[in-house]
Amino acid sequence: MNLCALDGRRILNRFTGWQVGVTMLILNIPLLALGFQNLGRFHFLAKTLYVVLIYNLGADVVANFLPRGISQNILLNAIFAGVVGGIGTGLVYRAGGTTASTGVISRTLQLRTGIPISQIYFVTDGLIILAAGIVFGWEAALYALVTLFIWGIATDYVLEGPSVVRTAFIVTDQRAAVAAALLEKLQIGVTAWTGEGMFTEQKHDILFCTVSRPFVDTLRDIVTEADPHAFIVITHGHQATGGVVASKK
Repeated sequence: MNLCALDGRRILNRFTGWQVGVTMLILNIPLLALGFQNLGRFHFLAKTLYVVLIYNLGADVVANFLPRGISQNILLNAIFAGVVGGIGTGLVYRAGGTTASTGVISRTLQLRTGIPISQIYFVTDGLIILAAGIVFGWEAALYALVTLFIWGIATDYVLEGPSVVRTAFIVTDQRAAVAAALLEKLQIGVTAWTGEGMFTEQKHDILFCTVSRPFVDTLRDIVTEADPHAFIVITHGHQATGGVVASKK
């Protein structure tokens, strides 16, 4: 179903002589059983089989209609393979299916551990690519790693969306002044609670708020003006719903 599945089947074909179709069936039976138990049972199975069918039919159709040799640049081919493949895989995951083979393992680990799919790809599929490099040569394997890296990033992007919001944690002794400035100038909601520094054993107020990416510098300037000694931590967020979020007008 993907680059690494093809590499795995090629390796087995080299040493066993098994046909690709037989190899694909044998490899996918235990993996589909794993997905059946962990990813939605018949709902998962139906969607994954549908993806497998459409993928194989689509590959044949595209191969017949697209001109051969669109580009002879291997790096360019590797980049676009990662982008297109990653977008497609992300859409499949969002719909509740998988791309079979190592996609089942990657999705199961991602849901159970919360680790980004791009990092899991580099473990599950990266090992297969390294094995393929030993058997078929390292140049092709290195290009495959480029594809795998981009594939994972594109899949993460489709699954989680762009990081367009920022969350700010502000440790301050001027709670009222900082909160009032944020409410007045950015018109955002602010949540406050009290924390204690474990080293100094002194209590401080902690403010929490969310803004869209273009307002990060404005937020920092507002807080610094209201309390020059404030400690600010700004983190990435993928989505914010409800409440009041400063956004570009």
